Amino acid sequence: MKIPVRRIGNSLGIILPKTTLDRWGVGEGDSLELTEHSVRVPRRSGFSQAELDDLKLRIALAVVRDFSLPQIRAQILANLHRWKQQGMWISAYDEWRELAARGEDGALFAAILGRDDEAVRLRQSMPFVGLLAPAKIRQLYEEAAG
Repeated sequence: MKIPVRRIGNSLGIILPKTTLDRWGVGEGDSLELTEHSVRVPRRSGFSQAELDDLKLRIALAVVRDFSLPQIRAQILANLHRWKQQGMWISAYDEWRELAARGEDGALFAAILGRDDEAVRLRQSMPFVGLLAPAKIRQLYEEAAG
């Protein structure tokens, strides 16, 4: 695509199409990097909260798709036991322990895959980590980073 250089005030500049900016993930107030021969979109250092929530949901979907509920329950309880022994405990872990121990499939599925605020909050502290292979986790992160 050819973009004309135009006069903007006392300077010269270009106007980039909105579709291009959207594809690059750049909006008003963001910066581009100007090198001697090109303009680059800087790499983002992290995810927005919405992107992080989406990534955690994708991880949860992969776990549910690849493992049975008994396997997921066992992983949750084993991780929680180990974390409690190590002194790494937060209040959400009490909720996860109750969900896993209670044996109600619907409640556990709702916590793992739900889109409501409660499920999103609980997924911030997922105790079923370790079920997916590191390569699968890396793939999900790369897909989320786009």
